[in-house]
Amino acid sequence: MNINIYYGGRGLIGDPTLYVIDKMQEVLEELHVKVNRYHLHESKNSIVTLPQTLKEADGVILASTVEWYGIGGYMQQFLDACWLYGDKEAISGIYMCPVVMSTTYGEREGKLTLTTAWEILGGRPCSGICGYIADATALEMNEAYNNIIEKKAENMYRTIKQKVASFPASNQAVKQSISTTQNIDLTPQESQQLSEYVSDDSYVQRQKEDLQELADLFKGMLSESAEEAKERYVAALHKVFRPIAGFQGKYLLKIEGKPALSIVVNGENLQCAYENIQDANVEMVMEQKVFEDILAGRMTFQRGFMSGVMKMKGDFAALRNLDQLFVFEG
Repeated sequence: MNINIYYGGRGLIGDPTLYVIDKMQEVLEELHVKVNRYHLHESKNSIVTLPQTLKEADGVILASTVEWYGIGGYMQQFLDACWLYGDKEAISGIYMCPVVMSTTYGEREGKLTLTTAWEILGGRPCSGICGYIADATALEMNEAYNNIIEKKAENMYRTIKQKVASFPASNQAVKQSISTTQNIDLTPQESQQLSEYVSDDSYVQRQKEDLQELADLFKGMLSESAEEAKERYVAALHKVFRPIAGFQGKYLLKIEGKPALSIVVNGENLQCAYENIQDANVEMVMEQKVFEDILAGRMTFQRGFMSGVMKMKGDFAALRNLDQLFVFEG
């Protein structure tokens, strides 16, 4: 019989979970069980490969310590890896004993989390251990506590040995009905390579630099596109300009997301520049789509103001003149 222990704590001196799994391992080895132990904090760069170690296991002990809230990040990463890369068919025949000791609050919730996760993975949970232990010496000095740990280890051994049946859980039924997660079939070598990429800081840094380079490239492309649009707007205004004899006026056009465009008319002279002017007769604010509609002849400046798609302040008569100065035809 093979039983794997996966410890998801931080390996701190005095961690009560370590004492519990040490005691359970001792009992199991006396029963001639081969025990393989994995400390996730020591294998954090290769957690993604650990589901491969489940294939030869008859049972597992998932052990974690609640130090502030929940089962901890290492154990969560391991369960995520089991879901993404684990052999669900192999997991379906594996019994799991949860061990959750708390130094603060939440040991029952932690135990329930492990049990539920294992059921969703398709495995078989069995009776586990949970408790609030502020000081590990309280375990060592209490014979009753040690008897509980020993009995739990023995019960796990008998459960696996006798292949005790259990009623199906609704977690498994729901998973089979609605799960859309694809099983990614990776070899141990591929999983190891993936883990190395994830844990390789230089590789991650190179990826970030490549993404930044692409972002700068696209930013440059967008910048060029914006410059082309600015030139197109000025060219379009000059193309349809119809001067009014003796008319003088200053307009400031603000297109959302674009720099302000000033339009200065002095008789037959037209000047367009991307700059703010303080003494404009009319100041307009609109979205780019609205201005594109005006350029295409689908909208006029006055109609845009009347319909509410354009905001303006200043001389309304000067606004009417704008539609006479620039006659866009569809």
